[in-house]
Amino acid sequence: MLEEDTRKLSMADGESSREATARTLRNAFGNVFSFFILLLIGILAFSIRLFSVIKYESVIHEFDPYFNYRVTQFLTKNGIYDFWNWFDDRTWYPLGRVIGGTVYPGLTLTAGTLWWLLNSLNIPLSVETVCVFTAPIFSAFASWATYLLTKEVKGTGAGLTAAVLLAMVPSYISRSVAGSYDNEAVAIFALIFTFYLYIKTLNTGSLFYATLNALAYFYMVCSWGGYTFIINLIPMHVLLCIVTGRYSSRLYIAYAPLVVLGTLLAALVPVVGFNAVMTSEHFASFLVFIIIHVVALVYHVKGNLSPRMFKVAVTLVVSVGLVVCCAMIAVLIALVASSPTKGWSGRSLSLLDPTYASKYIPIIASVSEHQPPTWPSYFMDINVLAFLVPAGIIACFLPLSDASSFVVLYIVTAVYFSGVMVRLMLVFAPAACIMSGIALSEAFNVLTRSIKFQLPGSSGISQSGDTSMNTEGEQNDIAKTEKMDETAKERPSKKNKRKEKEPVVKASIRSRIERRLLVLPLEASVIAIILLVLLGAFYVVHCVWAAAEAYSAPSIVLTTYSREGGLHVFDDFREAYAWLSHNTEVDDKVASWWDYGYQTTAMANRTVIVDNNTWNNTHIATVGTAMSSPEKAAWEIFNSLDVKYVLVVFGGLVGYPSDDINKFLWMVRIGGGVFPHIKEPDYLRDGQYRIDSQATPTMLNCLMYKLSYYRFVETDGKAFDRVRQTEIGKKYFKLTHFEEVFTTHHWMVRIYKLKPPKNRIRGKTKKSKSKASSTSSPKRSGTGKRNPWH
Repeated sequence: MLEEDTRKLSMADGESSREATARTLRNAFGNVFSFFILLLIGILAFSIRLFSVIKYESVIHEFDPYFNYRVTQFLTKNGIYDFWNWFDDRTWYPLGRVIGGTVYPGLTLTAGTLWWLLNSLNIPLSVETVCVFTAPIFSAFASWATYLLTKEVKGTGAGLTAAVLLAMVPSYISRSVAGSYDNEAVAIFALIFTFYLYIKTLNTGSLFYATLNALAYFYMVCSWGGYTFIINLIPMHVLLCIVTGRYSSRLYIAYAPLVVLGTLLAALVPVVGFNAVMTSEHFASFLVFIIIHVVALVYHVKGNLSPRMFKVAVTLVVSVGLVVCCAMIAVLIALVASSPTKGWSGRSLSLLDPTYASKYIPIIASVSEHQPPTWPSYFMDINVLAFLVPAGIIACFLPLSDASSFVVLYIVTAVYFSGVMVRLMLVFAPAACIMSGIALSEAFNVLTRSIKFQLPGSSGISQSGDTSMNTEGEQNDIAKTEKMDETAKERPSKKNKRKEKEPVVKASIRSRIERRLLVLPLEASVIAIILLVLLGAFYVVHCVWAAAEAYSAPSIVLTTYSREGGLHVFDDFREAYAWLSHNTEVDDKVASWWDYGYQTTAMANRTVIVDNNTWNNTHIATVGTAMSSPEKAAWEIFNSLDVKYVLVVFGGLVGYPSDDINKFLWMVRIGGGVFPHIKEPDYLRDGQYRIDSQATPTMLNCLMYKLSYYRFVETDGKAFDRVRQTEIGKKYFKLTHFEEVFTTHHWMVRIYKLKPPKNRIRGKTKKSKSKASSTSSPKRSGTGKRNPWH
């Protein structure tokens, strides 16, 4: 019996060594294979975002990116010291703006550094080109960071799957296409990378990774105001671990340096400054910081005292701790109570209370990306991932670890915030990709293992060469295991080598039996894999369509297809800005709604009254009041601001829905919030917003209506508004205090000039001047001119 057992152990020893060698080779090959897959994922993430450049041209998109581009130009031209001290007198006239202290500099410094490195390597790219391609480059980095994060949670397979899902997810593509030069371009990478380093520190307990985590958090603070999500989510997870009895020294190392070093670094960012320690968004991190030190002290005392002395010490520690906590809470309450918003910013309050912005801060509620999303938007932005997320959450509980509990908490909070504000779908998308990657990886593991164990000649079936998987074989393996257990009990004093090998043999056989018990039928496994592949193919098709069609068109250059299939380009915005740049004085002030402030400053190089920074609600309300007032009162407001030109966007002729008439009610609400004589019901007929013959006299006589529909009846003789699908109510009227100086080819942008006081007599224009202006309509309209950009 002893010789037989020795022979079996020798065979098992040889088998174990062969398996170890094979495992080493598989790991080496797997690492190389994973590297090439990650390289391809990075190329995919970069290339899928180039449709906007291929289909249109290399141009900056949207509104905010033009300000970032202008700031980057200033940085590369004048240097970082002038950037920090730059006072921009072309915005918020007559107030101006200190740029260095009011922007998150991460994006600008990143693009400026890339431009400097490329030019140092004799690659002479323009600043605009670097800005256009910054977001696609960092989308590849974000995919790799997603791989690292998911790998720490559930392994390499889940990491690769999550990375390829993030590389194509439409929600992230919408903010990272070539030309989308906004803060989120680098912030999403910083967000995911910070989470990865936190999990890495939590798994290893390394102070090195904890320091890197604080630096990554600092980069996130520099990049985006959404850094408050990090500094609240991580304390929530630490508190969850403490409450559930999962405290460890690794948790302390992962959290304490982040709060101390991260807060000190965050305070160095001028736009944040003392807000890092004085606002309610950061108080949760400090409270948990105190709690974790109390818990650490309790564990330390417990390890050094007897149980009886420990009870006495705990009583003392808890008493002192309660006093300290009460004192800290009293200080926090005093600080919070001194603020009208209880220490919270308006955007934070709108997240915690979805109705807050619509009630108190209409300037926030007026932004379309601050509205709650609809159900179809989830299917549009994350597609089939919405159905895989629940499966990924379940997989995280099998088994539940510190890392998996963090990503579960991440997905839960991200779902809530994305439901409050459609812009935060961008924060939800990485979490959805991580959960979906885990779900798909676990599903493929089960299905491929089921097929592997049922294929002829598989090494995972049995050691005796059986080619079928049946209950009898399982029972034989169990019987062999039990027999070896009995043998081990009967002969406890045999050779040391045998004692070392027996647990290895038993563990190997038991794990093999456990894997067999999870096997699914062969046919079902094959069908399930085919369905998952089809699901992935459907996801790829949808993502490519979204990248090519839905999110590639720049907002400044609009296109449409005619019935014959021809492409029609609307370049009215650049046409209008070019006219301002070439036909107005350098010091002229241009008034428009705040949406177009950044573009006017960056492309026309003219001073604006308000822009997209929206920091001064009173100044914006003044412009909204002017647009909502009759012509004479509006002229007086604009003249007091030294305005020379007024720009309005009108889409009634071509059917462009995002024009100023559609935004007009927000001008009324914002203006009425500061100036009580502006009342929204005065512009509504029975609670309905109308511009037809049933519109109210206040609506028909306000400046916005007149500047939008002046001479509109000359286009088709009926003055039919294609956006509102109705004929306008007031077709024939004249302007007495403003004169039309330019209208773009498709009437999408109209520019008016304020008449000087000497040309007006008691609010009416002289007849001679009126006739002269009426005979010069081609000069005013500009419809006979060709687009100067072609």
